[in-house]
Amino acid sequence: MAAGKEIRGKIKSVENTRKITKAMEMVAASKMRKAQERMRSARPYSEKVRNIAANLGKANPEYTHAFMKTNDVKAAGIIVISTDKGLCGGLNTNVLRAVTQKLRELQAAGTSVQTVAIGNKGFGFLNRIGAQVVSHVTQLGDTPHLERLIGPVKVLLDQYAEGKLGAVYLSYTRFINTMRQEPVLEQLLPLSASKMEAENKAAGGEPGWDYIYEPDARTVIDDLLLRYVEALVYQAVAENMASEQSARMVAMKAATDNAGNLIGELKLVYNKTRQAAITKELSEIVSGAAAV
Repeated sequence: MAAGKEIRGKIKSVENTRKITKAMEMVAASKMRKAQERMRSARPYSEKVRNIAANLGKANPEYTHAFMKTNDVKAAGIIVISTDKGLCGGLNTNVLRAVTQKLRELQAAGTSVQTVAIGNKGFGFLNRIGAQVVSHVTQLGDTPHLERLIGPVKVLLDQYAEGKLGAVYLSYTRFINTMRQEPVLEQLLPLSASKMEAENKAAGGEPGWDYIYEPDARTVIDDLLLRYVEALVYQAVAENMASEQSARMVAMKAATDNAGNLIGELKLVYNKTRQAAITKELSEIVSGAAAV
């Protein structure tokens, strides 16, 4: 029964693995609800900032912020948002595939690329492919904090404001629902007044407001557009975290179900092996008795 003992060991091992994946599934489900609430609670702020930024972009044509100017230089930046941990299906693979494709397009056009990594998986990937990582932040935990995101992202924002970058892109995973998340790679800078206005209308904003600036229009617009970009980055991180927990819950549920199926198959093989051994022993006993 050496084979039977080996199969029993495999069954025990798979059962232990199933307990782990089931526990991870339940933890991810709990964190997913909190991440979704955090993501939804951040949306009103980002929508209001988008509303005001869209109106200011049209209301004050005599001053154009650096983020709304087009820089004609062969350089670009990409902010890559990924997870710190794995075991979340193809979440990171999909977004990093989109980043790789964009890197190839930019490099084929002769554009140098600088990257900022938010999350351990993206940071490791960018280092492996030899991309230029100018700043990074990892181990964000389950709650994103804006003060930890501003520093790394500000490196690219300052370079764009100084005219050293022609565009800045933002890559993350957008949360659709528990079963569906989609990778997104969108242009963050330069900001387009028409694009902000379209987003504002899509979000139900009210166009055509006029404002009284205090102390002056330039100071207000400078601060507001910076907050607008920071709100976009924070919302992307919040969406990515909600997507991470949803993907992990689904992946761990699939792993738990597969472990259950494997245990059933192993038990069937064990029973067949055990029955064959019993039949063999009975045959030997009967043969021996007949010989006597």
